[in-house]
Amino acid sequence: MKLLSVNIGRPRPNPWKESGTTGIDKRPVDGPVAVSAPGPKGTGEVGLAGDRVYDVKHHGGADQAVYAYAREDLDGWQAELGRPLAGGVFGENLTTLGVDVNGALIGERWRVGPDVVLEVSCPRVPCGTFQGWLDREGWIKRFTRAALPGAYLRVIEPGHIRAGDRIDLVHRPDHDVTVALTFRALTLEPHLLPHLLAADALPAEIKDLVHRRARG
Repeated sequence: MKLLSVNIGRPRPNPWKESGTTGIDKRPVDGPVAVSAPGPKGTGEVGLAGDRVYDVKHHGGADQAVYAYAREDLDGWQAELGRPLAGGVFGENLTTLGVDVNGALIGERWRVGPDVVLEVSCPRVPCGTFQGWLDREGWIKRFTRAALPGAYLRVIEPGHIRAGDRIDLVHRPDHDVTVALTFRALTLEPHLLPHLLAADALPAEIKDLVHRRARG
């Protein structure tokens, strides 16, 4: 398992959202990149130096510090869409190889390179910016049906990462709540929501959602 590329966003106009600017245009960078835990959601801060988010209400913060997507899943989309998809094109910070990102358990931890430890927190849920960026009508529905969302990660141990770094699984919790299952529960299969509570490492806002749905 390894890190194929580390991708940093370039700010560009966002005609698809009121925020006016987006950092979804992420490109691979050379050399080491510092990784640290950001502040709370609402500041625009994320885990990689030189990157940030602009829709601060929905993105960024400790539970969405780093976004990872598997090269294998990009290759599948590349074949389906009939267009090349470079690392970073889905807005991911980390393009991985050999990592079952969507099969990862909520709360499992990866060591990336010699220093950095990241913890899987939740799936990415697609938005209008993502659809507009790819310029595909119906993309949100298509992406949602596929249930290959990629994973947001928290920064547990800071340090530096770079393309080519090895990724090691250093902790796997004792439950079966995967990134893909969480995504399905949050989108098309809400009957799965109660099952998510087995994962203590879920973000508080998702736990709150499960409790509200249960009361309703």
